[in-house]
Amino acid sequence: MYSSNPRSNLLFVVLILFSSSLLINSRKLDLKQPQQLDHGHTDDSLAYVWPLPWDYTFGNQTLTVDPNLSLVTQGNGGHSVIVSEAFDRYKKIIFEHCSSKLDGSGVDYHLTRLNVIVHSGNEELQLGVDESYTLMVAARDELSVIGGITIEANTVYGALHGLETLSQLCAFDYGTKTVKLFNAPWYIQDKPRFKYRGLLIDTSRHYLPIEIIKQVIESMSYAKLNVLHWHIIDEESFPLEVPTYPKLWKGSYTKWERYTTDDASEIVNFAKMRGINVMAEVDVPGHAESWGKGYPDVWPSPSCREPLDVSKNFTFDLISGILADMRKIFPFELFHLGGDEVHYDCWNSTPHVKQWLQDHNMTAKDAYQYFVLRAQEIAISLKWTPVNWEETFNTFASSLDPRTVVHNWLGSGVCPKAVAKGFRCVFSNQGVWYLDHLDVPWDSVYYAEPLEGITDASEQELVIGGEVCMWAETADASNFQQTIWPRAAAAAERLWSKKESASSANTTVLPRLEYFRCLLTRRGIQAAPVTNFYARRPPSGPGSCYSQ
Repeated sequence: MYSSNPRSNLLFVVLILFSSSLLINSRKLDLKQPQQLDHGHTDDSLAYVWPLPWDYTFGNQTLTVDPNLSLVTQGNGGHSVIVSEAFDRYKKIIFEHCSSKLDGSGVDYHLTRLNVIVHSGNEELQLGVDESYTLMVAARDELSVIGGITIEANTVYGALHGLETLSQLCAFDYGTKTVKLFNAPWYIQDKPRFKYRGLLIDTSRHYLPIEIIKQVIESMSYAKLNVLHWHIIDEESFPLEVPTYPKLWKGSYTKWERYTTDDASEIVNFAKMRGINVMAEVDVPGHAESWGKGYPDVWPSPSCREPLDVSKNFTFDLISGILADMRKIFPFELFHLGGDEVHYDCWNSTPHVKQWLQDHNMTAKDAYQYFVLRAQEIAISLKWTPVNWEETFNTFASSLDPRTVVHNWLGSGVCPKAVAKGFRCVFSNQGVWYLDHLDVPWDSVYYAEPLEGITDASEQELVIGGEVCMWAETADASNFQQTIWPRAAAAAERLWSKKESASSANTTVLPRLEYFRCLLTRRGIQAAPVTNFYARRPPSGPGSCYSQ
């Protein structure tokens, strides 16, 4: 076990000493013996967890859970509103089918209270926050002084993950109309493999209502993803309010397809309550044609609208104003500045820009570098760490600020080159982790390895994680979720669980993913069948969710 927390280890020793009769039959899960977990879809005692925890033991007892489960909190962070609201949310999920009209006073439930211990009262949510947790479940009897459910974590965000895991261990029994927890006693010690586990959403190609974005965030928490990369604006539309430059809103599709600053703040706060950071993106100098609807001076000319006019100080004043306003909304330390797919034709064909290039002894490629670095300076002055798409690294790596996080997307091999030069990297290889590529099957997503080609331990540390990208050219509120799920969950386990979970010997992967997909649909998330040849296609005929 990996825990360095003496209290956790002490609790485990006590659990062993006083629950020996329970643990005598427990089994340490071995990925090479997956049949121990795979009871088959027809077994009522199925207990699957997604993503797979790091270390755990389980037994063969079935325990009942009191629908009036009480919360007992301890530690400096135990009384956090984040914990209490999460408990209320998960209580509704776990006991969804338990009728309040049923009289449970005569039932002797095994599990009547949940103890949550959170050691730190610091609720700051940043990259690398401690997300580890310990979960223990055991019945109280004459041989055991420790009974009930205990979640212990250093931060509230670890506690959130513990609650999610607990919810996946519970199942409603329609025969007895009680919630049961199978394969007890459980002892789980869990932590993420990567500190950055992201999902990109694109609200420029199609506007997404706030309620849909909240549903996406909620579903992310079920898979233990922790960064929502919000690609808010692009060349097609500019839906975000920028008080300093209010005419930018003219770039929205319609006056109804917009986000106020209050809307954006609400999304950020909603995400934080679920342990998810929101990283905003302003993609410059390309992908910004919509800016000129309100401020046409940023176009090189009315007929040549991208990239943004590099020759005018007003362009950078506008960027400064946008970022300064957004800094009031987005507290996450990372900010995405784009920098991809910059084509220089406009600069070379517009007389005043061409003259500016000559006056500054620059080629268009030089101007691209100048623009990206100046935008980085603005972000850094606002105490943001810049993230840029890989083209910036591929074109002028030696000039990038050393704090830059390189975001891979074009193909494999970029992260190895980036970390070799000392940059941090995020893996999003479009061949496997672009969700709008509908012909990429779940197993290609699952078996993709962010550390591919990187063997040096210090360089591996520079890969902060990965991100699946849901570009929205062919997706809107009608089909967004079923394009994301369940394939995003495949990447989520790759980013959370041990690398060894991807072993070909681990034959539980597909049934566990199918089970998780059904869990999503039960929770109201429109997840598509796992094994469809094309993502988001409906089922081909009648059948059980669990036998797809």
